[in-house]
Amino acid sequence: MKQTYRATVLAARPRGIPVPSDFAVVERPLVLPGPGQVLIQNLFVSLDAGFRHWMDEGSSDHILPEMPIGEPVMGLTLGRVVASKHPGFAEGDLLMARLAWEEYSLTDATDFFVKVPDEYDCPLSYHLGILGDTGMSAYFGMTDIALPQAGETVLVSAAGGAVGSIAGQVAKIYGARTVGIVSGAAKCQQIIEQFGYDAAIDRTGDVPQQLAATCPDGVDVYFDNVSGPLLELVLNNIAVGARIVLCGAVATYSASTPLPGPSNLFNLVTNQASMEGFMTHLQHDRYPEARTQLLAWAAEGRLRNAEYLMEGIENAGLAFCHLFEGRNLGKTIVRLAE
Repeated sequence: MKQTYRATVLAARPRGIPVPSDFAVVERPLVLPGPGQVLIQNLFVSLDAGFRHWMDEGSSDHILPEMPIGEPVMGLTLGRVVASKHPGFAEGDLLMARLAWEEYSLTDATDFFVKVPDEYDCPLSYHLGILGDTGMSAYFGMTDIALPQAGETVLVSAAGGAVGSIAGQVAKIYGARTVGIVSGAAKCQQIIEQFGYDAAIDRTGDVPQQLAATCPDGVDVYFDNVSGPLLELVLNNIAVGARIVLCGAVATYSASTPLPGPSNLFNLVTNQASMEGFMTHLQHDRYPEARTQLLAWAAEGRLRNAEYLMEGIENAGLAFCHLFEGRNLGKTIVRLAE
C-alpha cells in the first residue's frame, strides 16, 4: 500500500466567488486504521456548490461546522474500503460518504455513510449524480412539491447544472412545457439540445423581457436553485396557483454581504401561490423508489445523466470554481481512481 496520498486543502477563505488560489494540494502520510476505523480509497469526489457556505469563517451551523484553513475540503465522495477495523464495514465495500477532497480517508464512520446499493446496473458515478442527492433533489422537489401538470409552464434556474438538468427533464416527462435559465447564449442552446428544454433564458440579457416572451401566461412552477434577485423577477411573473420550489441558493453562497430578500412576496397572496423549501435527506427511506423510477426513465431514453468530469485531486479546486463560473453542464465530478 502507498505510504502517502494527496489532498486538496482550503488554503484561504474565498472572498466572493472561489478562485483556484483558495485551494492547495498537499501530500500526507497514509495511516492504517485503528480499532473502530476504516480506510477508504476515494474513487470520485462530488463537487457541490452548497459546500461553499461552510468555507466562510463563522459559518458553523446545525448541519455542518465551518471548514478549517489548511485542512482537506469537506465534500461528498464515493470510495472503496481498502482496510477496516470497523465491525460495520469490510474490505471491498463501496461507500458514499461525507468526507473530503482527498485520495484516501481514514475515518471512524460516524458521519454520513451509505453503502452503495448493488441492485442498480449503472456506472458508479451515477450514485453521485442521477442516483445521488442531486437526482433525489430534482425528483422529490418536482414530484412532491412542484407537482407539474401537462401543459403547465415550468421554469428552472441553473437549468444546466446537476439538479436543474434533471429537474427540467422530470417536468418534461410529466408533460409540462419547460423553460431553463442559464448564463450565455451557448449554454441556452446546450440545454435545449441536451435536456429538451422548450425555451431558454440568458441571465446575462434582459431577464424581465425574456420571461415575458417565454412565459406569456405566467410561470406555473419555478424550481429555484439560485435565489437572490432572480427570485424577485420570477415572482413578478407567476401564474395563479403557482408553486415555487426552493432547492438551492447559488447566488447567496459567495455573497460578501447578505442579499436583500424579495420585496414582492405579496404576489404569493394575490396569485394564491405557494413557496416551499425542502431537505432531500429527510426522504432517505424513499430513495429506492426514486432511483428505480429515474433509472427506468433513463433506460427508456427519456432522462439523460450528464456529467462534467475532471481527472485527479489536483483539479478539484478548479472544478469547484467552474461551478460558480457556469462552465459545467450536468453533475460536476472529479475522478481519482478506477
